Amino acid sequence: MTKNELRDKIKTLAKQILLPKSVDLDKRNDVSLDALKFPVLGKFPDLKKVIVSLLTKQYEIFMSDIQWVAPRPTTFRIVLGNGENFILIYTERSWIAKVEGKKFYLLNLSEEEQAAESIARILSYGLKEAEASPDSLEGEEPAEINPEDFATPSEETPEENIPPTPSKA
Repeated sequence: MTKNELRDKIKTLAKQILLPKSVDLDKRNDVSLDALKFPVLGKFPDLKKVIVSLLTKQYEIFMSDIQWVAPRPTTFRIVLGNGENFILIYTERSWIAKVEGKKFYLLNLSEEEQAAESIARILSYGLKEAEASPDSLEGEEPAEINPEDFATPSEETPEENIPPTPSKA
């Protein structure tokens, strides 16, 4: 191989590498659009598997955020769409789901099902009242206070019919 042939080969390879390529999303299977909404899933692929097992493949509909809470043990807070949350903890043996203060070891199928049921229950709560905007209260007039509701009882109270106590004789 001559010096000119080597130079030409390097130029063609450099052009192939450096030129921008078009991406065909229909052909590529490794493109994940989930990373845009939840960047933590790109760093922890096992986390996605656990979330899918608890919430199905349509998990992004029910979740609003994934927060990395602690590095050791690796702990994540999963914030649901209604403002409620639960914790996922990674251990050497398995994942632990902490839902409403109760721990579920996801290695056991029965506990995984119980965790999924608990998550479904907290999803059914609806929006937290604390998240109700203060703007929604503007324009409402305060309820009128009726002074008669707080009136003291009159001094003339009717006597109750109390039976006399039997005396010991």
